[in-house]
Amino acid sequence: MSTSFYTHQHKNKVKTWLLMSIFIGIVVGLGYFLSYYFNSPSIFYIAIIASLGMNVWAYWFSHKTVIKMTGAKEVSYQDAPELHRIVENLAITAGLPKPKVYIVNDKSPNAFATGRNKEHAVVAVTTGLLEILDRSELEGVIAHELAHIGNNDMLISTVAVVLVGVVTMVSDMLLRGTMFGGRGGNREGGNPLALIIGLALAILMPLIGSMIRFAISRKREFLADATGAMLTRYPEGLASALEKIHTHGAKMRSANHATAHLFIANPFGLKRTATYVNRLFMTHPPADQRIHLLRSMDNNKK
Repeated sequence: MSTSFYTHQHKNKVKTWLLMSIFIGIVVGLGYFLSYYFNSPSIFYIAIIASLGMNVWAYWFSHKTVIKMTGAKEVSYQDAPELHRIVENLAITAGLPKPKVYIVNDKSPNAFATGRNKEHAVVAVTTGLLEILDRSELEGVIAHELAHIGNNDMLISTVAVVLVGVVTMVSDMLLRGTMFGGRGGNREGGNPLALIIGLALAILMPLIGSMIRFAISRKREFLADATGAMLTRYPEGLASALEKIHTHGAKMRSANHATAHLFIANPFGLKRTATYVNRLFMTHPPADQRIHLLRSMDNNKK
């Protein structure tokens, strides 16, 4: 890989630690507010311990959470020899350890990669993807996912699943708490300003969680497309695969907002109108842009 790819990998590691630091700050800040509002200092200490504990959990076990949420099952070489051969050959080309191979029983064509590092990586594809793609297209998709592994995109993407989920859960607790009163449970004697601040935080926290997830730049998808095309030396394979996935456009049964950004395509379906507002909150770049850029790469080779 070129220097720019190594630079991108380093930036993703920095982003991961930054994301974890922001998470600690948010949870500790909320803990401090709740401890004041409910007149219970122990809440603050619990928030500190919980934020540190969830960061450790997110780093070591978030990929297992993702696998469970998506319903992916590990598949043996005997049960999917062609898929294993494609993953193995492309991993060798990319200079990566062969990741574990998983399949999601879902008719919607999609794929994702997860894991905390290159030595503990997972590549998963849906049964629908295997049904509609030919070999060169499947190679393009697998190369794209291996590019995420090589570019160190996975850790920040996977960690975000757990951290955003926790932030949303804390927001819900805060909303319930402010509605039922604070400062020792005395609803009438509570501080109105504290109540307003609490409600504002409860409403804004899901948006902050979404911002954290969207901070995982959509540029990583463009870079993974380019890197994957370089691995196969056939950009048309991935372009054609994205075209078929986009045309299918069905929602996955296990679609979840927390894991949506991990997939090669939006698991909620791709046939939504791409209005300006929708584009702001999209976890993936528009498919037509990705396909155009890949075919531009192919044309430049001729």
